[in-house]
Amino acid sequence: MSDHKLTIYQLLPRLFGNTNTTRKYYGSIEENGCGKLNDINEKALSEIKNMGFTHVWYTGVIEHATMTDYSAHGIAPDDPDVVKGRAGSPYAIKDYYDIDPDLAVDVPNRVQEFELLIARTHAAGLKVIMDFVPNHVARTYHSDIKPAGVRDFGEDDDNTIAFSATNDFYYIPGQPLVIPSGYNPGGDEFSSPLKDGQFDENPAKATGDNVFNAYPSINNWFETIKLNYGVDYVAGYKTYFNPVPPLWHKMLHILSYWADKGIDGFRCDMVEYVPFEFWGWLIAEMKERYSDVIFIGEAYNPHEYHNYLFNGRFDYLYDKVGLYDAVKRLTRNEGHSSTWDINAVWNHHTKGFDERMLRFMENHDEERIASAPFAGDAWLALPGIIVSATLSTGPVMIYSGQEVGEPAHGASGFSGDDGRTTIFDYWGVPEHQKWVNSHAYDGAQLHESQVRLRQFYSRLLNAVRDNEALREGAFYELMIANEHQPGFNNRLYIYLRYTANARVLAVVNFNRHAVDIMVKLPHDLIGKLGIAGEIMFSDLLSEKTFTTADIANGLQLNLPAAAGYLLAF
Repeated sequence: MSDHKLTIYQLLPRLFGNTNTTRKYYGSIEENGCGKLNDINEKALSEIKNMGFTHVWYTGVIEHATMTDYSAHGIAPDDPDVVKGRAGSPYAIKDYYDIDPDLAVDVPNRVQEFELLIARTHAAGLKVIMDFVPNHVARTYHSDIKPAGVRDFGEDDDNTIAFSATNDFYYIPGQPLVIPSGYNPGGDEFSSPLKDGQFDENPAKATGDNVFNAYPSINNWFETIKLNYGVDYVAGYKTYFNPVPPLWHKMLHILSYWADKGIDGFRCDMVEYVPFEFWGWLIAEMKERYSDVIFIGEAYNPHEYHNYLFNGRFDYLYDKVGLYDAVKRLTRNEGHSSTWDINAVWNHHTKGFDERMLRFMENHDEERIASAPFAGDAWLALPGIIVSATLSTGPVMIYSGQEVGEPAHGASGFSGDDGRTTIFDYWGVPEHQKWVNSHAYDGAQLHESQVRLRQFYSRLLNAVRDNEALREGAFYELMIANEHQPGFNNRLYIYLRYTANARVLAVVNFNRHAVDIMVKLPHDLIGKLGIAGEIMFSDLLSEKTFTTADIANGLQLNLPAAAGYLLAF
């Protein structure tokens, strides 16, 4: 049986090791500082490993467009009119074969510094995931360190025609690109000879979020160019996959380049914007060469999950629209929220491939739990993160700072005060910095409540790795068995995870008040488990134990507000 219970720690190196606390609005790299790959040292990695993680996703390490000038190192400056934020979006890639110079201590040595980080991560007993952004690139894409014989994107295109199956980009012939008005790159203080509201691109290329004209709006991904996988969108999604388009081979070469450096997995951006036929070809080709490499897809359309998992051959897909959204409603105490929505996920949306859905409550695209727009209090996440981590045998992901209750207060520049930690600006992450403690990585500056929160996450993650029932056990929902019990309501969720050797009863309370309930196991389940009489339960998340004199009558529990138990018996 394969082990799908990956525990993934997502971090942006730009943010992770940055100890600068200035946090100036639209501040430069000199003013606000920037984390380095070298900051992620043996101590940091052993702390991540001890917390119960198996994988680290290093987000934003590939060279992307930026407003910071590295021309002294032979890197052409990017036009700020097509860059979002002083640091730039990690998802507007400028050179697929290169590492972001911001993250290097010695800029000419940046690729080697990443190779050393991969080696350190492996030495700590962790696997490495990095981004793959296949749908679009920066408008200033140009590879200056591509291996000999590699042709750059667009280098061989015929830009006089809108679409050709052999072109890498889509064109709007005879029309130059028009930058959306009202964009103030880098804020009022930022000046550059290139900041003039113009960008020289003629003919215009289609924009990343499927804008097939020369006038993307300020709400479009106007800083990116759409890549062509052999789909003619303007002609009504006509496909040209045979022969295989040249772009497919270019992407295979890029992923092989990183896999050769020891990358264990790729988190693939916006996979539904790229045809599943490409994924099926690419992933099969990669697995032939690197049998253990994994592919995680960012996906938002439940109707396409089956297609991208079975025809596209992804190992895992994001479970955002199903479990994340249901858990968020419950965590926020929204009026219509119900734990029956959790049932709808495994029983309908992801039936037959539940173990291949990646569960999370935070990532760089979503609001921080402790932010005002989400829950305003990191402790309210307990029931949701217990469910996210233990509902299935599939993977779970935590976003750096989540474990210490980072609230992401304030606007940073391109990112407004929207409850998210910026991925566009140079910034410090204040609650996380207390744990970093000037690179001692010992949490010495954390408040007592934050230390306890981190311990909770550590106990949970280690339990899902170490406990056989949680790691690989079967699932039995206990909602129908308990829906008529006194104290039951649709803000409780109750289920069993079990193998022949291990059993865990999960009981979580999303209510903002305590609940008393006698939890019942149905007679057929009691018989199947071969249990009878007095049973003792011990909570994997605390030191608490609970006993029932006769399991046939159930187990009496007092559930604190916004809490949960994982009861091994």
